[in-house]
Amino acid sequence: MRIQLLVSAVNQDVAALAEKMHIQGDAVVVNQCGRYGYEEMIINRHKIQVFSMPERGVGLSRNTAMLHAHADICVFSDEDVVLCEDYEEKIRRVYRDLPDADMVLVNVKVAPSRRTYWNEDIHRIHFRNYGRYPAYSITARQEALLRANVHYSLLFGGGARYSNGEDSLFLRDCLKAGLKIYAHTVCIGEEVERESTWFSGYHEKFFKDRGVLYHYLYGRMALPLSFRFLWAHRKEMCREIPVRQAYAWMKAGVHEAKHG
Repeated sequence: MRIQLLVSAVNQDVAALAEKMHIQGDAVVVNQCGRYGYEEMIINRHKIQVFSMPERGVGLSRNTAMLHAHADICVFSDEDVVLCEDYEEKIRRVYRDLPDADMVLVNVKVAPSRRTYWNEDIHRIHFRNYGRYPAYSITARQEALLRANVHYSLLFGGGARYSNGEDSLFLRDCLKAGLKIYAHTVCIGEEVERESTWFSGYHEKFFKDRGVLYHYLYGRMALPLSFRFLWAHRKEMCREIPVRQAYAWMKAGVHEAKHG
């Protein structure tokens, strides 16, 4: 069972990055760095394929990595994740334990302030519980990704028009394509805390962008789910901005997505 890491990076010295991340296997690194190029490196006796490009956007970066993946299992990652030395064997065990899984969402340690999920048990992912998982939790059989014909949105995420949500859209599309997705308790690494590439506070753009995302995720249910989201997180997100104003901005985002 061959495993390949798919890394999205920006302006990195890839040889130094591979050492910092503890990459112990084959990898595809897409480095958005202001120029075009391709090179291959042998690090720790494994092949690192490096695709350099000037265009920006995390969705474009992940799509490019998927296009060049050729192993049995793809493991999505970011430049700020430090991997366990035995991450490949851990992933192999997961897929041996879950032979019907097309995708498995694994644990990566993050700072409490940034944590959106932590798998306490092994369970199926359905439409009711897919929205909390970041890209660095995603592992997938390459054949399943090809069969599903899925890709990352170019509208959302760092370097794109709208702030975030690309991972939720990707997982939603994988579910719609019929892929079997599991969450697993195995931990394969830890995120090194850094300044967010997209979050700058709970302001007008944050709420409008979230409204756009909710339109694409939920369609006709976007507005009631927008209000539920704001009410559930009002103590954190609406300390300075009234819930009514935040909802108006989310509603404007939904309208923008519907009508342009």
